[in-house]
Amino acid sequence: MRLLERDPTGEFRLTKHPLTDKIPEIPPYAILSHTWGDEEVLFGDLAGGTAKNKAGYAKIQFCGEQAERDGLRYFWVDTCCIDTSDTVELQHALNSMFQWYRNAAKCYVYLAEVSTRKRDADGSSKWDLNLRDCRWFTRGWTLQELIAPAIVEFFSKDGERLGDKKSLEKEIHNITGIPRRALQGSPLCDFSVAERMEWIEKRNTKYEEDKAYSLFGIFDVHIPVIYGEGGQKALKRLRDKIHEDYLCLAKLCKRRLTG
Repeated sequence: MRLLERDPTGEFRLTKHPLTDKIPEIPPYAILSHTWGDEEVLFGDLAGGTAKNKAGYAKIQFCGEQAERDGLRYFWVDTCCIDTSDTVELQHALNSMFQWYRNAAKCYVYLAEVSTRKRDADGSSKWDLNLRDCRWFTRGWTLQELIAPAIVEFFSKDGERLGDKKSLEKEIHNITGIPRRALQGSPLCDFSVAERMEWIEKRNTKYEEDKAYSLFGIFDVHIPVIYGEGGQKALKRLRDKIHEDYLCLAKLCKRRLTG
């Protein structure tokens, strides 16, 4: 797991080497949740010094500055902290993503469609878009980014805080249909497989396989990522692994009861 940090000159840089996934050795960090656009900053852009030339740099800058305000030196952004040209690293990242979001000190949701620059007569900010219309609530990968972290804060594209998972709980529940208990941190095993599958039904992903891969953490399973296999095959492999793990757990419980 690589992290970003601000160097003495105020620029952002990646940690020199991927950090271990062992919790005691990873420093506290913030994590960004967003929807991808046309000009995202990739791993190679940071390494090559061209990151500032892309529109997506504004999100990295926002995340770094907000993390600093929250007393966090490090932060993580999916677009540029993963070397997707390394297939082993990509496999590891996709299977670890839920845990990385869960372990984050804070998760910042960047809503690109929401602006708070409009002001009412009393000077207070006015949102120019209903949360229900935000693309963030329709994407597959953002499901785990909403569920996994304990603290999820929502921001406009202007960097103004709109609320958090707790204060916006009613609106989030109404938009997503996700039970409030799940938003409040109840163990995901308290919800049936069918119920958790419903949470992804109306969400979309760029690659059809990702509709299955984005559920790894929701079901606490790990399977190889095979882009090109198709959505149905990916979903079947996911269901088979869920069933296999359930049978193993059932056998273990039976042994303990009869042992």
